[in-house]
Amino acid sequence: FLPFIRRGSVGAKSRASMQFRWLLALLLFVTILSIASGESPSSGSKKRDGEGTASKPKAPKEDTPAESKPKAPKKKGQAKALTPEGVRTRTSNPLCPGVKEQGRRFTFATPLIAATVGAAVVAATGPSAVVAGLLVPLFGIGAFMDFKASQYSKFSKGNAIDIDAYTCSPLKLQDRAKVAFLHTLAAGSHTRSTRTIPLAAAESPFVPGLKVSSNLQVAGTNAAKLDVSAPKSIVVGTIRMGFGHHRIAYSAASWGLKEGANTVFHDLLAIASPEADLIKRADQMYSKGSRLASEIGGVVESFWGSLTKSGDENSLRVNNLFIENLRPLLLGIPKDTPIISTHCFVGHCAVACGFHNVINLVIDNYPQWFTVVPGAINLVQGPTNFAYLQKMGVPAEQIRLAGHWCPEQLVNNIDADCSARQARAKASKPLRLLIPVGGAGAQRKFVTKFVEELAEEIKSGHVQLLLNAGDHGHMKEAFKQTFGKMGLKAGDWDTVDNIKGVHDFADRCRGGAEPRKGITLFAFNDYFPAVATTDILSRVADVLCSKPSELAFYPIPKLNIRRVGDHEASSALRASELGDGTLEVREVSEAVEWVKLMRRNPGMLETMNAKIMANAKQGVYDGCKEAVKLALELAPAA
Repeated sequence: FLPFIRRGSVGAKSRASMQFRWLLALLLFVTILSIASGESPSSGSKKRDGEGTASKPKAPKEDTPAESKPKAPKKKGQAKALTPEGVRTRTSNPLCPGVKEQGRRFTFATPLIAATVGAAVVAATGPSAVVAGLLVPLFGIGAFMDFKASQYSKFSKGNAIDIDAYTCSPLKLQDRAKVAFLHTLAAGSHTRSTRTIPLAAAESPFVPGLKVSSNLQVAGTNAAKLDVSAPKSIVVGTIRMGFGHHRIAYSAASWGLKEGANTVFHDLLAIASPEADLIKRADQMYSKGSRLASEIGGVVESFWGSLTKSGDENSLRVNNLFIENLRPLLLGIPKDTPIISTHCFVGHCAVACGFHNVINLVIDNYPQWFTVVPGAINLVQGPTNFAYLQKMGVPAEQIRLAGHWCPEQLVNNIDADCSARQARAKASKPLRLLIPVGGAGAQRKFVTKFVEELAEEIKSGHVQLLLNAGDHGHMKEAFKQTFGKMGLKAGDWDTVDNIKGVHDFADRCRGGAEPRKGITLFAFNDYFPAVATTDILSRVADVLCSKPSELAFYPIPKLNIRRVGDHEASSALRASELGDGTLEVREVSEAVEWVKLMRRNPGMLETMNAKIMANAKQGVYDGCKEAVKLALELAPAA
């Protein structure tokens, strides 16, 4: 465009002409980009893919093998993957009357007309470039939006799931542009693949009986190929994004092992591949955002909090585009194998791959489209999510109220553990606080300050701290620095750095012994002990002090401290209404007041433990148990 732009003499009058040419050149350039992307921006009244009125999903006929109808069990391995039409039928929404686009569509004629008018104004104002300076970026933004919106059809072409039809939501230009832009950020230049990654399975070095999957090509020639042909085989699919999804996955796996099922722990990040690297980059961005929000606070925390509550239909569309890149990570598993998904990416991808029996464990207590898997059986932890997800439009046959996601050892020992806590409270034993750090490594500022403010309570023997730094080296060092500020020296606290030491510590406490020091620091180099330690110590702690994440649903008295993401506030509310935890405590000083209140008023902890035992009788904490029960019911015959 340079010869076109530079044509003309340099002078006051030609400057306006040059500005006009700049506008036309910019518009022409973006027009070519839009056309190259596969969609003309000036298509006016023509409907693009996904626009206009979507056809109403047809209910399966009575003589059609509908997925929701009970069928005679097939033998293992007989069932093939659902066809694309079958996936579309399963993920259609009978509540959706059709999607109609609302509002006037943005067309390229709009900036073109505005540019002409603006250029006339510029020409009339002579050398003044103020108007042009304002118009050029506005037109550029509009043209860029049109270009990104045109990419949505390209990105979604051939996808197995039609999110527009499932959510019954209109798709405007700004929606298409936003989704395409976010997908570009998430997927970058990654190229989709439909290859099958062969999977291996090996015994877990930490959990007896549990099989852990990996890439067979990387595992070596002596590795055993993944085999789920045995009766009662289930796959627990997850993604190691923070500790929460993994913790829920291990909870589900514990119930699978309890039921004697052939249980495979399938972490998509553990399958060495470009697809796993793609997820890893997304996890790094999420973890960094969580840490920044927690450390900086203020505007940054508010912005991050708003993002964690913005899981609308567009976020589900972004999920739908992203998971199409992850198919190779699941294609090595027979399609009739029940999949228990503890991360929506896993469940979403499984449905897209044509799996017949997908169970999605919906996280948190805040209803968002982001957490839903179209076509799966979505199990939820509480009645609020159960009601509001249906109000949002999730079909009733795709959602069930199950209970909290808790591990078998914790649930089956509720009466014994709660009775032991009540006895400790009555005997005025030191208040034993378990303070874990999340998988993203956030909360450093709040937690270290909280520990420091408890110095006098600890030195006087009124409070004992069990600090789980996880596998975060920076948190281990931060705790040590805090100990120094408290006037403690090396040897004034104990350190446990392996899973055997954790079990030994818990066994001594259950036997009636007290920790040797007022502070016990748990810090590890491996990921599994970092996650499992909190579950093991929850049985011998009096109070769990944690942000209201997945731990807000555990059967132990809880002091819910400052959240990392606004969506977590609803989880603290759930705990408070059940009587087994507090509302969110956002200030360190208030958290210290709660600790002193619980210590001085043993009746508070006695009541919380009584409520936990009563809740357990109603199945409140049986969510993972119910998920495994359902998976085994759906499992094909051997």
